[in-house]
Amino acid sequence: MTDLSFCVPDRPKIRMPRILRSRYIRQVGEQVNVVIPFLGKPKPVVSWLKNGQPLDMKRVNIRNSDRDSIMFIRSAEREDSGNYEMTVKVDSFEDKATLVLQIVELPGPPASVKLVDAWGFNASLEWTPPKDNGNSDITGYTVQKADKKTGDWFTVLEHFHRLSVTVTDLVMGNSYVFRVFAENQVGRSQTAAVTKKVATVPKTGIVYKPPQYVDHDFAEAPKFTTPLSNHAATVGYTTKLLCAVRGCPKPKIEWMKNQMIIGNDPKYRQISTQGVCSLEIRKPSSFDGGVYTCRAKNDQGEAVVSCKLEVKKVIHPEAEKSK
Repeated sequence: MTDLSFCVPDRPKIRMPRILRSRYIRQVGEQVNVVIPFLGKPKPVVSWLKNGQPLDMKRVNIRNSDRDSIMFIRSAEREDSGNYEMTVKVDSFEDKATLVLQIVELPGPPASVKLVDAWGFNASLEWTPPKDNGNSDITGYTVQKADKKTGDWFTVLEHFHRLSVTVTDLVMGNSYVFRVFAENQVGRSQTAAVTKKVATVPKTGIVYKPPQYVDHDFAEAPKFTTPLSNHAATVGYTTKLLCAVRGCPKPKIEWMKNQMIIGNDPKYRQISTQGVCSLEIRKPSSFDGGVYTCRAKNDQGEAVVSCKLEVKKVIHPEAEKSK
């Protein structure tokens, strides 16, 4: 007869599934149901901690068998986020593994948005990040405009990464309000921050400017009134660089990348309207990063402004296995 009391124990070993080795992300209201296998004989003793403290068994249900441990949360809340440490122990041997759980939801709207200036057919906006990011990094902003006559909203920009923008191509005689939504990996905020001030594009003034140019000498060397700003874009998402210049006669605008003239490269769209110069970079790759320069020339002289563009790759979390 074999005496089982002298059975040699097997060291415990946790077999953490690949999908759980990095940050495990779920949305508010979803179930969390993870199965973590382990080895060890005789049956290991399994214990769990959250952020170094015992689990709240009202929130988390743990079920252990001879070969795995199941952690179950029926309806996840953001407070369930944290570092969950699992320990399996056989006699004096033990093994530990950590599960990083992040519960996310839609962000709140930007904390504020204001109309900074309105000139010509343009309006410049600034806003501040949301107070609540939904427990997930803010990935961009959606900017919309509405004509006060109709009240209909139209999207100007999506997935925009800066906290300021110049909206162009407004219609003469119309008045506009603007709103900004915040975006994270879950989606777009349910509400938006709306400007209190109204941007009005006047009808008068344009008729009377031509005689002024005849009667007076407005010759002026180019001068940038709004410079380029360093900018970060995302691979595959079209982005735009903006600046504003004045000068008389109307300056000729040239764009350069790393001191090389861009010219008629179809990847770029160059627009100069009412003193606002824009360079749209269509679906940029990481090779499109660098120093971009806008040069304005006329008979009176020239001026240049530059900025750095960084093009980042989107890092997608591993898709969870379908249940």
